[in-house]
Parts: sequence; structure tokens; C-alpha cells
Amino acid sequence: MNKPLNKRIDMPLQAVEARNSNFDEVALGYSPEMAKAEASRCLQCKKRPCISGCPVGIDIPGFIKAICDDNLPAAVETIKNDNILPGICGRVCPQETQCENVCVFNKGGNAIAIGRLERFTADWERNNKSEIAPVSKSPATGKRIAVVGSGPAGLTVAADLARMGHSVTVLEALHTTGGVLKYGIPDFRLPSEIIEEEVENIKALGVIFQLNTLVGKTQTIDELLERFDAVFLGTGAGLPIFMNIPGENLVGVYSANEFLTRVNLMQAYKFPEYQTPVKAGRQVAVIGGGNVAMDAARSALRLGAERVCIIYRRTEVEMPARREEVEHAIEEGVEMIFLASPVRFLGDEKRNLKSVECIRMELGEPDSSGRRRPLPVEGSQFIIDIDVAIVALGTTPNPLISQTSPGLKTSHKGTLIYDEATSRTTKPRVWAGGDIVTGSATVISAMGAARRAAADIDKFLKTDEGKAGQNWLKADV
Repeated sequence: MNKPLNKRIDMPLQAVEARNSNFDEVALGYSPEMAKAEASRCLQCKKRPCISGCPVGIDIPGFIKAICDDNLPAAVETIKNDNILPGICGRVCPQETQCENVCVFNKGGNAIAIGRLERFTADWERNNKSEIAPVSKSPATGKRIAVVGSGPAGLTVAADLARMGHSVTVLEALHTTGGVLKYGIPDFRLPSEIIEEEVENIKALGVIFQLNTLVGKTQTIDELLERFDAVFLGTGAGLPIFMNIPGENLVGVYSANEFLTRVNLMQAYKFPEYQTPVKAGRQVAVIGGGNVAMDAARSALRLGAERVCIIYRRTEVEMPARREEVEHAIEEGVEMIFLASPVRFLGDEKRNLKSVECIRMELGEPDSSGRRRPLPVEGSQFIIDIDVAIVALGTTPNPLISQTSPGLKTSHKGTLIYDEATSRTTKPRVWAGGDIVTGSATVISAMGAARRAAADIDKFLKTDEGKAGQNWLKADV
């Protein structure tokens, strides 16, 4: 008998009037009863399309069935066979465009809530560690790998390689682990304690973390290759992109990187408990339409801004942000100004930001992204009074590593040239994955690249190829 195509179960949220004044997590998670009811909607399809939609290949029907069977330890084990960061992915992975997008129920708008069930499983594990068997590891190989960066790519490749029996050391430039997960995503979307607990799980595999180590300055890639058998680069894309318009150097104009790093990593929202204040502003404009723009806008509201607007040059339909993040931002009072783009920032006599001049846009033919190209409407300029602007237009990799590593080639965008199938760079014994090769992308895509890299590193180190250094990626790729 077929199960009914009933509506998926909504996740409880903090009330809008409460969450606007705190940085506690907005989504409250499923109860056990809600999780089992949602899991029971799964048809356990024979073709299992959801697995093909997952960049790390989780056995999604398998862990969902375990929830239905009240076997949560098995659900945890099933997920962790492929994903060492389920608490993180269950919160920030864009399931709606990946695994849930190919769910057979998606046609009716009621895809199984795979991400919410993954989060539920991970949260159950956090509260029931005694019921979970330790993750198994292969015998030690004697091989040593350096992983540069402790963001989602670095954490994933470190965990996979440790489980394969290799000795792994993660080198992190900051004073704490997590990379963009820690400095880029606010606690109301991804609480810091979730990141820290999942890093502890990786440490339990024997992975060593060396903090305050800026590779490219404290030591070079060539120096690492003298001590390690292989190097993986997962340093992300932390260099902000600006608009290069007049007034961007006025006091009160932030990159989203700086603003969110101050708020999240440096805990500015807890000032004066933490001595790292940030100028929050009363009238705030955020430039951009991605998840980072939503994070910045919602953070500004929580810091006490009277008005926060997002200025985006296309329409809501083209916004790259997750749908639920846009909805949450609007619910919380963020104003959306579509089809507009800043042309200059204006300041007072002390060079403090006082307003932004924008121009109206209209959509033309599709560009290389597949979205309709925004075109300025002549004579349509208008002024918005603001005292803080946050530019959230994306990022590129910091050139420090490529500039200090002979043989490591980059594209015209500053990303490392690599082989997508193996994650090999143009420098022998050096792999890379995540935003450093793709530019700004998703957490789960970085993890998928890291898993491919781990598999190729393991193969390389265990075969004659690893001894001979043959078949490497050609430098003229």
C-alpha cells in the first residue's frame, strides 16, 4: 500500500519578536515524534535519487529508515560513513537544491525534509554519545599529510584520511578551528558549539590541529613537503570583492567578511564581555543577494539597527540565497530593494558614511550565469540615507599561498587550477578543494571535493604512483 503524499512537517522556530533581539538559533529542530513522522513519509525508492543529489553520497534512505525503526545509533552510523559533519550540514547545506530537489515528492512541493532529519540525528548523537560506537579506523600506514585550513574542506579531508590510517596535521591560521563556518556564519544559523563538538569528533580520530599557523608566512608549501608525504589546501576564499565605486573607503563601509568576522568570531554582539565592538549603525544597507548578505542583514538587526535594507541588482527570483534565509530575513523586518545598484557612497566632512546613491536596473538578456543581465536605467538615480554599508558581493582566494608556492598555478580569478576528479593541483603532491578552487560556494560542495581528494591522496600514497610521482596534473591545464 502506497504511503500518502502528505505535507512535510515544518520545523519549529523562535518567534520573530524574540529572535530579533538575540543570536540564539532560530530553527529549534524536530522533536523525536516529529522526526519519526517526517521520516515515515519516505517511500524508500528503489532508484534512491536523493543519494545522487548529495555531494558526499550519504545513504539517505538508509538513515531515514533507521529513524523510522527507532534505531538512532544506526542512523548516526549511516550518515557518518560519508559525512563527519552532520550537525553542520543539517543546518547550512542547501538541501532544497540538492538531495531534496531530486526527491520524488518534490513535484508536489513536499520533498522529504532530509536536512532537518540529518540535523535531528546529529543532535541526538550529541546528547547520547554513550550509545554510539567509536568511528572505525584502518591500521596506521606511516604516511603523514598536512591539511592547510580547518574549514569544511579541511575538516572533511582530515577525517577521511585519518580513518584511512594516515597521520594528519591540520594547520589553521586563526586561533580557533572551523574556518568560514566559525567566522562567516552567525550563531543564529550555526551555533559555535555545534562546530566545536564536530571538530572534537575529528580530534578523536587522532587528527592534530596546529593553530595560529599562517602557511605562506610561518612556513611555505615547499617546507611542508619536506616533512609531509602530501599536502591538501583548503584555505577557502577569504578575500572580499568590492564594487570599486567612489566612497568605498569611507568610515562605515564594511566588507561582509570583516563585519561577520567581528560579529561571529570576535563575538562583537557580546560587547563589553568581549572587547571587540563593531559599529552596528542605525540605518544599514547590505549590498548583495546571497546567504552572506542575509547573514549580515539579520546580524545588523540583532545589533540594534533601526532600519536594514538589502540592495540587490536583480529581482527576488534571481537571488542566490537559500529561500528560507530570504524568508527569515523578511519576517524579521529586513527591507528588500530590488533592481537597484549603488554607484557611489557619500560622506560628511569627517568622512563618515551618510548615504548611498543608487541607480535603478532592468533585466536584459541572460548572461554567463544563466540569469538575466541587470542593465542601468538612465537618469534613475536615487539616494538612501545610511550610516553603515556592508558589501556582500562574494570573495576570492587570498593569493598568499599561490604567491609563495612555485609551480602552483592559478586561474584569472585567483582560484587554484586543479583536476576536478582528483583535486590535484599543478604542484606535485599538493591537492586542493573547496572555495580555493571554485571561489565562493557551498559547505557541502567543499566537502564533496575534499572526499574526492582524500580518496586520491590515499590511492597515491598506497601505490607505485606515490613512489614515482608519475601521472601528475600538467602545468598547462
